[in-house]
Amino acid sequence: MSEYDKVRSGKLILKGEKKRTKKRKLKKQEKEYVITSEDKDTIIHGGWWKTTQVSEVTGTVAIEFGNHIYMKALDNGLFTLGAPHNEGEGPSPEEILTAFPIGETKVALKSGYGKYLGVDKKGIVVGRSDAVGMIEQWEPIFQDNKLAILNSNNCFMSVTDEDDIICQSKTAGPSEFCTVRSITQKTHDPNKDIPKEEQGSLHDVEVNYVKKFQKFQDKKLKISKEDNSKLEKAKREGNLHEALLDRRSKMKADRYCK
Repeated sequence: MSEYDKVRSGKLILKGEKKRTKKRKLKKQEKEYVITSEDKDTIIHGGWWKTTQVSEVTGTVAIEFGNHIYMKALDNGLFTLGAPHNEGEGPSPEEILTAFPIGETKVALKSGYGKYLGVDKKGIVVGRSDAVGMIEQWEPIFQDNKLAILNSNNCFMSVTDEDDIICQSKTAGPSEFCTVRSITQKTHDPNKDIPKEEQGSLHDVEVNYVKKFQKFQDKKLKISKEDNSKLEKAKREGNLHEALLDRRSKMKADRYCK
């Protein structure tokens, strides 16, 4: 190769211009979805997920005693345990209930026969009522990753050796421990991890914190009349608390302001 060819083969570099090195474009790595133990549990139960709090016991549910064994409604109004299911299967139609919230701690349960579950005088669980009274109210009690369902007769739902469903024990043990599974789609609450004081507009947030920290000597809220542009900037930069404290200190309305 001639000296001319060596010169013309290179890229033209102007005086003072730095030679640029080629940067490889890195492909965006797709985030791998990690299957949790909770997901696996839901999958092997045919999409029916395990409830962990009273608010989740609503809509279409099933009560599982043991593993893949569900409480089953009979046409005479009594209940027993159904046959074991294989992995990947959900409960059968006669094992499906509908739960209705009653206040914050109790629920009513309706069988596929359209009757509400209650307890008779012998302490046997029955589904024969067309309305909800005291005896048709159930309280799911979650504790130490276990669940037991208490009736208004102060006894827990349990299973006998003959697989009958009764409500006679005033204490909860292995026979009373169960799982309420739901097929209702979970709703994500965007405010779940946000403190109550920081929910709402910036004005609402400021009012919430003023109520929380104000001295209240004259029983009147002291809200800064400055515009919220600084607060919006502070929120973007992660300094909202400091900005709110500064505004309260100017108003001399915070018990923690010097």
